[in-house]
This record gives sequence, structure tokens and C-alpha cells, in this order.
Amino acid sequence: MFYRQKILLSLIEAFGGRLSNKDLQKYLFLFAEICQKEKSYEFIPYKYGCFSFQSYADRRNLTISKHLIDTEKSWQLNRLGHLNSIDKSDAEKLKQFAEKYKNLSGDDLVKEVYLKYPYYAINSEIAPYLLKDNPEKLEEIRRLKPANDEYCFFTIGYEGKSFEDYLNRLIKNNVQLLCDVRKNPLSRKYGFSKKTLSETLAKLNIRYIHMPELGIVSDKRRELKTQADYNKLFSEYEKTTLKENDVAIKNLFDIFMQNKRVAITCFEAEECMCHRGRVAKAIEKLPEWEYEIKHI
Repeated sequence: MFYRQKILLSLIEAFGGRLSNKDLQKYLFLFAEICQKEKSYEFIPYKYGCFSFQSYADRRNLTISKHLIDTEKSWQLNRLGHLNSIDKSDAEKLKQFAEKYKNLSGDDLVKEVYLKYPYYAINSEIAPYLLKDNPEKLEEIRRLKPANDEYCFFTIGYEGKSFEDYLNRLIKNNVQLLCDVRKNPLSRKYGFSKKTLSETLAKLNIRYIHMPELGIVSDKRRELKTQADYNKLFSEYEKTTLKENDVAIKNLFDIFMQNKRVAITCFEAEECMCHRGRVAKAIEKLPEWEYEIKHI
């Protein structure tokens, strides 16, 4: 079991062994923000405020392993004793946190999060209702919502990042469409296989397309150790794959012109270690190109 999952179970235990869906997300968020230097979970702004997709993936696994009871509306422990499975300092922090927030739940808890962390309310469906008596805070939330609609082309990798960190980078840059340039869009890391990624992006009103013709077969990546190895691979990639798929580059440009803020994605954190950097250079060489490229 991952340590973050032990923290999750211990937090539920600290609040009596059962929490509603909404309360669990808000408590988990506040605990991470207030009590943890290295956060067990990260969050994005969603329909009711801060939300962790990773926590729900963990919920499914913890239900299968019988640590949680299967219920749609709440998180309920199958047994107690989880506080004894984590570091004593973390257990004490959880107990103190639960004591501080035990009388704050439901809409009052959500409102507390919105007031202290307004970024996480930018996509909220209930913020106008909960903050109807606080127009200043509603205006602050409105200002925090990304609204830049100028043409910009982005590249983004997910190496070393959580799913929520990755999604927040797309949200904060107001990306409208994500183009996956992996040959095979599969990943052992939660969130980054095609099905989960595309379905999650749809929930955030970000379109997803896959252009496998711009990918590199995995066999060619196995012996890469130095930047020189990567440069050799990418030089071959430019002479073969990109040259043979110039129509795909032109299609990508058309997609960019239609959507204005488009990101291409692959695995590596740095674009110099990833073929998406060469895709960006290829599109930049088009005679009609006059736009900014950002690596996020």
C-alpha cells in the first residue's frame, strides 16, 4: 500500500471512520495544504472546488482490497487501526487537524476552502450560491479564472509530475486542446493512458486528439542514456518520421489555428529529451508560422 493511501485511510479514521464524498475531498485538501510539506495528494479546480482524481483511483483499489466499504456517496472504513500504520508525527497532525475541523462540514466546509483558496473555486458550480454575500470574493475568483485566448502553442511532459499537477498546468494556461504525440499512449502511471487522459480532459472541457503518426516506437528509446543519444535519435526522427509525415504537421497547424491554445504531449519532462521538441520546431518552420511556443 502506498503511504498516501495510509494517510487517506487515517484521515477518515480521525473523523470517525466515515466521510461524505464532498467532505473527504475538502478535508484531504486542507490537510495537505496546512500540514504537509510534501503533499500526499494534489488537486485541481472542479465542479465543487478542489478535487483529486488520484484519490478516487486509490478509492477503487482500497475498495477492492476491502479497506473501504463500497458506497457511492461516502468513504467508509471497513475497520479501524489505520492511524497506527503511519508515522507518529503524521498521526498526531491528523488528530489535531480533525479536532480543529470536526465541527465544520458540508457547505460551510466548502465555503471555508473557497475563501482561503479561491483558485480552486474557478470552475465551481456552487460558488455563486455559497458566496452570494461576498461579491468581492466572487470577483477575485472570476479574475483568477484563466482567460488568455491569444494564440499560443505549448508542449508538456508528465515525467515526475502528478496527474493533478499536469492538469493544472493545462488549466492555468487555458489550453483548449491536447494533442498526444506518443506512438502508444499507454502509461503505468495513473492518468496518462489514453482512455483515462481523454475522459478526464473532456470533464474539464479540454479536447483530446491522438496523432500516433508523429510518435517514436518504444524500441528506439531503450538505449538512450545521454543527450547525445537523444540528439542522434531525434536527428533520425526528423529525417524520417517528420519528413514522411509533413501532412500531419500541416494538420496540426490547422488544428492550432482552429483552437488557438494547443499543447502537444509526451512523457519526458524536458522538451530537449523528447521528440515533441522536434515536432514544435517542425511546426515553427512552416512559412505561415508567427506564433509563440511555450514549454510548460
